[in-house]
Amino acid sequence: MTKTFKTQRELRFGDCDISGTAYFPAYLDILNGVNEEFWSHIGYPWHHIIWTDRWGTPTVHLTCDFSIPSLFGQTLTFELRVVRVGKSSVTFKHEISCEGEGRWTSTQILAASDLDKHTSIPWPDNVKRTLGEWMHIE
Repeated sequence: MTKTFKTQRELRFGDCDISGTAYFPAYLDILNGVNEEFWSHIGYPWHHIIWTDRWGTPTVHLTCDFSIPSLFGQTLTFELRVVRVGKSSVTFKHEISCEGEGRWTSTQILAASDLDKHTSIPWPDNVKRTLGEWMHIE
């Protein structure tokens, strides 16, 4: 069974330029919030893994394709799929839509990182197992 994490975000005034169109740096900030929500949803809230366990999940690669503008006040639906789990990395595919209409997509690679040594580390076994449970076969 394939799992997809789904959540919504309303575009706020500060997410948009003077014309009311979503500004791409705000999109990335929103995407980061979606990632943070996903990690909490699967049992690894960032405030715990960062402050207590001392590891994090920095983005090491990111691509985005924007197809249709989104506007102030619209609600975007974010769908996150885990498409690859490596020794110390995970690849997410994001599909973002508004009322069923695709707006933009993103492929993102995050790495497990020791926050004190600033080096990549293998996923803890329980984290790798959990991410594997979310694996989407394309």
